Amino acid sequence: MKNKYIFITGIMALSLFSGCEKEYLERPPLDTLVDANFFKNNEQVLAASAPLYSVVWKDYVDKASWALGDLRAGTTFRAWGDRDNVLFNTTAVSTANSEAYRAFFIVVGQSNTLIQNLNRYAGPEVSEAVKNHAIAEARFMRATAYSYLVSNYGPVPIIENNLELLNSGGLTRNTVESVWEFITRDYIFAAENLPATPVQPGRVTRWSAEGMLARTYLTRAGVEASGGVRKQEHLDKAKQYAESVIAGSGKMLLPNYADLFRYPYDNNNESLFEQQWVFTTNYGYANTMVSQITFSNDIANGDGWGGDLGASWWMLSLYDGLIQDNGARPGFTLDQRLKASYMLPGFHYPEISQTVRDSDGKETEQGLVFPAPAATADQSFASIKKYVVGKAKDVGGQAMQQRYPNNTYMLRLAEIYLIYAEAVLGNSASTTDVLAVEFFNKVHQRAGLPAFEDPLTWDDIFEERIKEFAMEGLAWYDLVRLHYYNPQKAYDIINNQDRGLFVVKPNRMPNPTAWTFTKTEWFADRTANANSGNFELPIPAAEASQAPSLRADPVPYDFGG
Repeated sequence: MKNKYIFITGIMALSLFSGCEKEYLERPPLDTLVDANFFKNNEQVLAASAPLYSVVWKDYVDKASWALGDLRAGTTFRAWGDRDNVLFNTTAVSTANSEAYRAFFIVVGQSNTLIQNLNRYAGPEVSEAVKNHAIAEARFMRATAYSYLVSNYGPVPIIENNLELLNSGGLTRNTVESVWEFITRDYIFAAENLPATPVQPGRVTRWSAEGMLARTYLTRAGVEASGGVRKQEHLDKAKQYAESVIAGSGKMLLPNYADLFRYPYDNNNESLFEQQWVFTTNYGYANTMVSQITFSNDIANGDGWGGDLGASWWMLSLYDGLIQDNGARPGFTLDQRLKASYMLPGFHYPEISQTVRDSDGKETEQGLVFPAPAATADQSFASIKKYVVGKAKDVGGQAMQQRYPNNTYMLRLAEIYLIYAEAVLGNSASTTDVLAVEFFNKVHQRAGLPAFEDPLTWDDIFEERIKEFAMEGLAWYDLVRLHYYNPQKAYDIINNQDRGLFVVKPNRMPNPTAWTFTKTEWFADRTANANSGNFELPIPAAEASQAPSLRADPVPYDFGG
C-alpha cells in the first residue's frame, strides 16, 4: 500500500499545475511559469512531478473516463444522463468530449512545462538521476495523454514546447502514424530512465513504461496494418515488452479479484500505473469519480449520483451462464468479476455500510445488501461496484462528499498477460501457444473459472478483456485498436449491443442463487449506430473555433532526423 504523504507533498507544487486559461492547448497557465528557485534539490523536483499523477488528469477521471471508456464502448449504460455517449452520438458540444480533450492537453502542457523548467532551472544539488527521472515521468504522462488523444480524435497536434507555440502561426494536426511514433519514443525514453523499483510508492517504473510499450505496439500493429493484416514487427515488439514485464517486474496477480477494489488496495503488487488520489480538502487531488458512480447516498457521504448507471445487457450477457433463454430462465455465473464490478439484487458487501429504513422510517445501518426491485418494477440497474468504497467509516474516516482516497488504475499486470496472448495470436484465427494460453488462464482462472482448453481466438481474448477491465475506462480503446485494422468488426460489435433498460429479479431474497432479466418493453433506444462518420470524436466546438487551423489536413511530424 502507498504512503499518501508522498503525493500530498505534491500539493506544495500546486502553483505549478493549478488554474487553466481557455488557451490551455496553446500555452501553459501563467502560474506554471515558476520561480527558478523552486528546483533546488531532489525533493523539490519530485514534488514538482507528483501532480502529474493526479490533478492534471482531474477533468478526465471524474466523468469522462467512464463516459467515453465504458458508456461509449457499451459495457455500461445510463438511462437518463450521458445519452449522447450511450447512443454513440457524442458531438462537438458533448460535455465528456470537452472535458477529456481539455484534460489530455493539460497533461501534455504541464508535462512540457516540467521538462522545460527542469532543463532550465534544476540546481546543482539536483542529481542527474533524479532530473532524468522526473523528465521520464513527464514524458511517460505526455505519451499516455497522447495515446488517448490519437485514439479518440485521430490526427492531433504534437506539442513539445507550449511557449514556442505562442509565436507560431497556429496549430497543425499531425498524422496518426506520427502521433503513435511520438508516443513510442516518449515511452522508450521513460523505460530507459526510470528505475526498476519506484523511488517512492506509486511512482512509475521501467516496468510501467515497458507495459505501456507493449500496449502501444499492439495498437500500432493495427495502425500500420496492410489489407487488414496487422504489422508483424509490432506484434513481436508487443510480445517482447509484455514478456519482459512478466518475467522481470516481480509483479503478481492478486489472488482475489475483488481485493483489487477493496480499500485500501492502492499500489498493490498487480498494479503497474495508478493515478494517485488522496483524501484532502483540495478538490483537485481527491478522487471525485466515486461520487459520480455510487448508486445511492445510502452508501455514500452526501453524494452518490450514479443511480441510473449500471451494467448493460450486453455486458451481463458476457458472463457465462448468467442470462439464460434471453433472460427468461434463472441464471448465474461462476465469474467472480461480476460481483466485484456490478451489483445484482442480493449481492452482499460487508465492507460497505448501508443505511436502511423500516416501515416507520427508522434508520439503521448494515453491511450493503443490494436491493431487489419492487415486484411491479419494469426497470432496475445492475449498479456499479468497482471503485465504490462506501462511507467515511468504511475507509478509516478518509472520505467526505466528492473527496475519496482510492486510486484509479491505468495499467495492471492482468492486461500485460492478455496483451501477450493477443500478440502471439497476431493475425492467426486461433492459437494453442503454451505461454499464451497459460497467461490467458492466469487471468481467466483468477476469476473463479475453469481452465480454458480450446484454442484461443481474438473473440476469447477481447471478451476476457471486457470482463476483466469493465468500468476501468479501457473497453473503448480496445474497440479503437480493433478499428484500426478491422473497422467493420468494430462497428458490428457496437451495433449488436443491447444498450437499453431491463429489470433484474432474484430467485429469492436474501441470498439469491440466480436471477432473471426482462427487457423494458417501452424503452425504445436499445441500439447504437457506429459507422465511419461517428467513430472518432469531433474536436470540441470551443477548441475548433479558437484554432481554425485544426481543420487543415494533418501532416507528418518532423522528428529532426
